[in-house]
Formats: sequence, structure tokens, C-alpha cells
Amino acid sequence: MKVLHVITGLGIGGAEQQLRLLLRQLPYQADVVTLTNPGAVARAIVREGGRVRNLDMTGNRDLSAVPRLTKLIRRGHYDVVHTHLYRACLYGRLAARLAGVRTVVATEHSLGEARIEGRRLGPAVRGLYLASERLGTTTVAVSPTIAHRLTRWGVPERRIQVVPNGIDAAQFAFSTRARISVRRQLGLPARAFVIGAVGRLAAGKRFHVLVDALAALPDAWLVLAGGGAQEQPLRARAERLGVAARVVFAGECVQDGTSPAGHRPSLAGLLSAVDCLASPSAEEAFGLAVVEGLAAGLPVAYVTCPAIDDLPAGSAPGALRTGRTAAAFTDVLDEFQRSGRTRLPVPDAVRRYCVTTTSVQLVQVYEAAAARAPLPHPAYERAGIRVHIPTNVSTHVSTHLSTHLSTNNSEKEESR
Repeated sequence: MKVLHVITGLGIGGAEQQLRLLLRQLPYQADVVTLTNPGAVARAIVREGGRVRNLDMTGNRDLSAVPRLTKLIRRGHYDVVHTHLYRACLYGRLAARLAGVRTVVATEHSLGEARIEGRRLGPAVRGLYLASERLGTTTVAVSPTIAHRLTRWGVPERRIQVVPNGIDAAQFAFSTRARISVRRQLGLPARAFVIGAVGRLAAGKRFHVLVDALAALPDAWLVLAGGGAQEQPLRARAERLGVAARVVFAGECVQDGTSPAGHRPSLAGLLSAVDCLASPSAEEAFGLAVVEGLAAGLPVAYVTCPAIDDLPAGSAPGALRTGRTAAAFTDVLDEFQRSGRTRLPVPDAVRRYCVTTTSVQLVQVYEAAAARAPLPHPAYERAGIRVHIPTNVSTHVSTHLSTHLSTNNSEKEESR
């Protein structure tokens, strides 16, 4: 089986790093096409022996991408086209069908209650999404929470399979050497209590809540690992509150190895350096950073995390769900600091998301989709409505792409 992965971009993000990890595990010949931004993750994939092509789209309304991608798929003789992230799903599904590929799988990494990758979920976005989805064979939801959202939107339940994100838990094991090295690298005091936060610096991640909470925690430091449009507003907020000296912007960190700039720590090293993890985002599709924090043995405070919330109670004793406000985080983080426990046993929840297990599940999805055979019953309950899909779906999608896609190329929430 020969597989082509199509993704919107390959800068550092949850979906992007998840694809890189899967490429190491899946037992198929696979290539990658990025519609734009062949960034740090693209370079990492190439270093590891993968092949990445950049379609070099000029914007969200660059419809010339469809024939170019169609030609590339035809020439590659791919058995499966697997799309990731909203724009890649729209263009990739259409191109795959035009190229005659019968098996088209899409992973839904980031469908929120009100937004998808920064786009408001209005009727136009929903209609285009559903029309595009009809071109596919199977839609993979990264959590039961996302599966429920898809069915409520009108995606037929029989077309949805739950395959959670996976992690290499051993990669995040605590390292004393990394703790010392990264603290020195970032200018963190050796004995300071350090709060970590990981994700794109976007408004939806609500990292301003942690800056506000820091003002009430005079002995604590905050490290933000990520890049994005909110960096300058967050810096300005920290200055206004008088905590700028205790906020470290670590930049984008790859999961392992060094960052593209060469002077930033790996994500695994950074998680060894901090004493807890905080995730104030109120809308997540999975919550990969929370699981990675737990794999590093950290106590974690979070607002929402389907990866944990969808599990039986007690699966992640080190993770504490809290309120959305700065005051709520202040209380929890203060409790973490006073407890003096900066490392905990790795909980069962982490083992549920082993990448070797999730990659086997994805292989089953490919094989069942290729055989046109239904998989076992979905891991979520029947729900939702049905909507009318136009008969000529390909024409419907291509006609409406230029009308309904946002023109803002940078509008992409972190999909972790």
C-alpha cells in the first residue's frame, strides 16, 4: 500500500508533529505534501528519510492547487490519500477523487465547539466541510469528543472512526541532566518553581490567564513554549503586570532533538526543566500537551482535555481540571508549589495513547476503508442530525472553495 499524506503546513504544531511521529510507525511507503509552510517539522521528516513536497499555495483561495495536487497524486499512483487539517482536507479530498483514488482518509484534529483552526463555525464553513467530507471514505476523530461533534454536525456515524493521537512516552521521561541544562539555557533559577505551558501562542489558547495568575505567585516563573501572533500582546501584558522578568518565551520546540534555530530546547527537555504544566485553553480536540506533561511525570492543571475527560475517572490522578479564570489557576498552581511534588508516577492514561497502539488502529482504518468493509462499532454513542449533500459533490466543493475559505493564511489554532 502506498500512502500520500496531505497537510496544510508543516510548522511546529500538534497535528504536524503527530504526522511526523506516525510516519516512523506506519508500515507503508508514504510521502507527504504540504500545501504551504514547509517549516521545522518538514525539515525533521526529511532528516529522518521521508520525502516532503511543497505545493506552495499562494493563499487560501489559490484554486490552482487543485489541478496541481491532482497531477501529483496521479503520478504517484497512491492507494490511499490521508489529509490533515481543514484546508488540506478541502483541497486534498477533491484532488484525490479527481485523480481516481478510491480510499481517502481524513483526520479531524481540531474541530471545536465554535471554531475550527481559528475559523468561526458558521453555516458556510459547516456546509463546505460537510460537502468535502462526503468525498472521503473515512473521517478519523482524534477523540470521542470530536466524534460526537462530527455526528452533531451531520457526518454519518458509519463514516467516523476514533483513533486518538499517540505519543512516544519514553521520549518524555524525566532527565536530571536535561533539567539542569535547559534551566541554564533559558536563564531559569536552579531552585525556582517553574510553570510550563505548551502550544501555539494564539488567542484561543488563553495563555494570558497564566500571565495574570503569575502576578499572584511572586516566587514562581512561567515558561511559554510556542510561537504565534499573541507573543507580543503577552509580552506587553507581562510588562504591565510587572512579571516580565519571570516570563520566559522559549519559542517553538520540536518534540525531540533541537529546534530549527538550534539554540532552543526540545519539548522533552523543556518538560524536564519545569515543575508543572498548565493548559488554560477552553476548547481542545484532544489535549496532547496535557498527555505529554503527564508522560514527563508532571502535575497538570487544565480547563479542558478530551484525552483525559473521555477516560474513566481516576485514569490520570496527576491531572486536575480547574476553572477558566486566573484566580482558579492561581489556587491550583499555588497548591502544586506548596506540595513540593514536581514529579509523579506516569499514569495509566498515558499508556492508553502509546503511538504503537494508535498506529495499529490507523492501519486497521486504512485496510477497512480500502476493502470497503465497516470497522467494528464506533467508540461513541449514536447522536446527531443529518443534512442533505448535493449529488454532484465535486462540483459543489470546487464552486464554493473560493467563496467560503478565509483569506487569512495565518489563522490556524494549535491542534494539540
